[in-house]
Amino acid sequence: MSGPIKVDVVQLPHAEGLPLPCYQSSQAAGLDLVAAIPEQAPLVLVAGQHAMVPTGLIIALPDGFEAQVRPRSGLAVKHGVTVLNSPGTVDADYRGEINVLLVNLGTASFTIRRGERIAQMVVAPVTRIELARAVSLSVTTRGSGGFGSTGR
Repeated sequence: MSGPIKVDVVQLPHAEGLPLPCYQSSQAAGLDLVAAIPEQAPLVLVAGQHAMVPTGLIIALPDGFEAQVRPRSGLAVKHGVTVLNSPGTVDADYRGEINVLLVNLGTASFTIRRGERIAQMVVAPVTRIELARAVSLSVTTRGSGGFGSTGR
């Protein structure tokens, strides 16, 4: 295996003093993203509410890669807070701030504070395809069976 893939990152002024995303263990797949909100203005997500939370980061992924913004399992299991458009996709040619669309599916309000770990980012290779029009497709055992068609 070769070394890590280099990804340039710009930390915006409202993220000054916050740590760059990092892995929390030697074999973790995702880097933790933190909330770049003002110290004096925590964000309260009431039950059922969603909000866009800034990270203060802009990244330049290499061609052929994407970043996936995923929920943190601890927030989901303990508070019902998750990423609404999970996984959110950051394309290699996107040069805007990474924001995290959080939703509170729990029953109690949840307060997000500056620097709190709110999501994880996984960088993965992208396979590009070329669609080819066809009149019919090969037959399979499953066929057109959709949701729940393979059992419980």
